[in-house]
Amino acid sequence: MARQLTVTQRLALINKWKSPPGPSEQLRLERAERMVKAAVDRHGPFRGLDITVAAKGSYPNKTNVRGDSDVDIMVKLNDPFHTDGAAPWWFGEQADAGTWTRTKLREEVYAALTNHFGWVDPDHNIAFYVPEVAGSRPSIDVVPCFKWVKYDFSAPGGQYVGSVVYGRNSKKVINWPELQLANGRTKNTNTNRRYKFVVRVLKNVENVLAAEGVIKALPSYFSECLIYNVPNLVFLAGDFDDAVRASLQEVYRQLTGPWFGSQRMVEPNGIKKVFGEGQKWTEKDARELIEGAWYYLGYGG
Repeated sequence: MARQLTVTQRLALINKWKSPPGPSEQLRLERAERMVKAAVDRHGPFRGLDITVAAKGSYPNKTNVRGDSDVDIMVKLNDPFHTDGAAPWWFGEQADAGTWTRTKLREEVYAALTNHFGWVDPDHNIAFYVPEVAGSRPSIDVVPCFKWVKYDFSAPGGQYVGSVVYGRNSKKVINWPELQLANGRTKNTNTNRRYKFVVRVLKNVENVLAAEGVIKALPSYFSECLIYNVPNLVFLAGDFDDAVRASLQEVYRQLTGPWFGSQRMVEPNGIKKVFGEGQKWTEKDARELIEGAWYYLGYGG
């Protein structure tokens, strides 16, 4: 069992976590983006292609905390795009993949990175790992991916746009980083910036609980997913401490209440379900995290 904070200790930590990491953390992100973009720009086989190099995850979303050491950068080939079905007639034909297969893209991204950085670790399922150089650059996870299009009558313009990466295990992973970024900004604005603050609190608590062996270590994005499902009004009642307490209560209510509330929970992209096939966590993990956070922060037994 983790130690339980006193009220004074809790309020001090909440005040500390109220703001995102400072300018030095932003410089880490910008430096990583510039370096990967330079590697792609100077790589001959990529010249003339429509490629997006951009950060994704906690850094651009400003939900990063100490311990979120790696910067995630996607190298996304936009043409040809991939989809799970034929395009509706009004969008025309999907571009022919031609020589740009998933294997070819992975090989060329690896070549671009090694030419620019030197040694790069290729042995992970999804990302290439570019190690940190102390005082110069952060460690970087570089994800080679294709533009992914999901056609939906309810979507603006009839489609959602994301990315798809094919792991070395041949399984594909679809992500929606642009939607996550846009939805997170909107929710943060509508909650007087309390949404991302509460996310940072839960991420910090998760790091403590995992370090003390109370729970297993969980992806930091999981905390963001859980808090995203808290209605905006819950964040706005009372002070910052009240916002944290009420948010944890609301998440736990959805996890344990009737009518399968947890099955209606969605990721910040608004498309993927929080729980289900392919996720790295379970509802049990969520309950243990919220229960552990509630006790650690001194809200109750």
